[in-house]
Amino acid sequence: MAFTRATGKHRARSRMTRRGANMAKVATLTAAGVIGTLGSPALAADAEAAVAQDAAPAAAPAPVIVIDGSLAATIDAQADAQHLAARKAEAEAEAKRKAEAKRKAEAKRKAEARAKEAREAEERAARAAERKRLASFQLPVAGSPVTTGYRTGGALWSSGSHSGVDFRAASGTSVVAVGAGTVVEAGWGGAYGNNVVIRMNDGTFTQYGHLSSIGVSVGQSVTPGARIGLSGSTGNSTGPHLHFEARTTAEYGSDIDPVAYLRAHGVGV
Repeated sequence: MAFTRATGKHRARSRMTRRGANMAKVATLTAAGVIGTLGSPALAADAEAAVAQDAAPAAAPAPVIVIDGSLAATIDAQADAQHLAARKAEAEAEAKRKAEAKRKAEAKRKAEARAKEAREAEERAARAAERKRLASFQLPVAGSPVTTGYRTGGALWSSGSHSGVDFRAASGTSVVAVGAGTVVEAGWGGAYGNNVVIRMNDGTFTQYGHLSSIGVSVGQSVTPGARIGLSGSTGNSTGPHLHFEARTTAEYGSDIDPVAYLRAHGVGV
């Protein structure tokens, strides 16, 4: 820093000048008879105080601080540097915030993608399982053996031979669809008694006869194992059982070997 001394009209008077002025004041007061004539102690004291005050040295003026150009430039440079540092810190913080938001968004997107893939995999597995189930076949009466085989001859049948197979089944036993299809007949079938005919999804037909009751209606879709009625002894029957046929059409006379048919669809008979 550079310090300068006050100049001009503010410069203090010299000691000799002040002393001369004070003596002039005393002479003036004496000549006027103020001090000597009045002889007042108060006035005398005031006069002496005034003389003493004038005789006291004047107070030094406050120093003036002058900042040169190089120091001002340094301060400005420091301020600019601090401002730039603050802006840089803000930019870095903003970049960090954006990077974190991007990371979270990417993590969320990946998690959603994984969840979607998992759902799609589950749906594919469910559809595959459903297709497999719908394509599956089973016995019309669970765990029941064949009691009368296909093409067995005798006077009991008008054609002279058995057009299907008989499964052992006590009256009231559940009878189910052997596979998926649509009911095309449900009602009285003459010698078959109460019967149901189903058009299977593979284009073949199955028939269930001598039922004591029917639990489906024409046009109804059925799945493998869906109950279609209860076994009985209605129609031309010698006792409770299930008469089962496999056909190429819905009509009588288009029968095929029902045991071979079930085995071809994976059913153990």
